[in-house]
Amino acid sequence: MTAPHTPSTRLAPLLDLGGRTALVTGAAGGIGRACALRLAAAGAKVRAVDRDAAGLEELAGRARGLGGGIEPHVLDLMDLDAAELAAAGTDVLVNNAGLQLVRPIEDFPPAVFHTVLTVMLEAPFRLIRGALPHMYGQGWGRIVNVSSVHGLRASAYKSAYVSAKHGLEGLSKTAALEGAPHGVTSNCVNPAYVRTPLLEQQIADQARAHDIPEEEVVAGVMLQDSAVKRLIEPEEVAEAVAYLCAPQASFITGTSFVLDGGWTAH
Repeated sequence: MTAPHTPSTRLAPLLDLGGRTALVTGAAGGIGRACALRLAAAGAKVRAVDRDAAGLEELAGRARGLGGGIEPHVLDLMDLDAAELAAAGTDVLVNNAGLQLVRPIEDFPPAVFHTVLTVMLEAPFRLIRGALPHMYGQGWGRIVNVSSVHGLRASAYKSAYVSAKHGLEGLSKTAALEGAPHGVTSNCVNPAYVRTPLLEQQIADQARAHDIPEEEVVAGVMLQDSAVKRLIEPEEVAEAVAYLCAPQASFITGTSFVLDGGWTAH
C-alpha cells in the first residue's frame, strides 16, 4: 500500500512550459490558434500544424516575442506518415484539427466520411505514436485531444463527426492507460459549440437539414440543449487545454473535461 499523498502548502505554480515543445494541429484558426498562442505564452516552442500556410504565417507573426514562439509547419494530415514524423520530439501534443459536414446518413458522401475519420481519428493515432517515444524517454508528456460534446452525445446528420469523436475518446483513454507508468497523461477536452469558422460554415447545412431559416440555427439547434445559452469562445477551450498541461493536473488522465454549458446534465 502506497503512502498517502501530502499536498504542498505552497501555492500551485503558474503554467510554465519553458523548454518544452508543443505540437498543435489545426493551428491556423479557431481553437487550434487559441491553443497555440496560449501554450507559446506559457513558454513552449509551438509547432503549429495546418494546411493553411497563410494562416500559419499570420499566427507566427502574432506570436513574435511571445514566450517560446510559434514555428509554422504546413502539413495535410491525410499524409499520415508525415504526421507521425512531425510529432517526434514533442513534449505536449494537442490533437485539434477537424472538419464537419452535416448530411443525413443516406446522403453522406463515403469519401467525406473517410476523410473525416482519417483526419480526426487516424491522424491523432499516428501523431500520438510519433510523440510517445520521446515522452516515454523523458518520463513526462501531455496529450490533449480536442474532442467535443459529440464525443459523449450524438446529433442527427453528423455521422462522420460523431463517429470520429467517439473513437477519439477511446484512443485517448487507451493512451492514458499505457502512458501512466511513463509519466504521460492523455485527456479529452469536450466543448459544445465554439465560436469558430468551422461553426459558421455549418449554419447553412444545419438550416437545410432541419428545414429552418439560417438565423434560427444557433438558438434553435446549437444552443437548444445547453443550459448556458451562448457559444464558447476559443480562448476558453485553450485555458482548459493549458490546465491539463499544468503540474496540478498531473493526476488527471483518461478523462473527458467537459465544457458544454450543461448539455450533458440532461
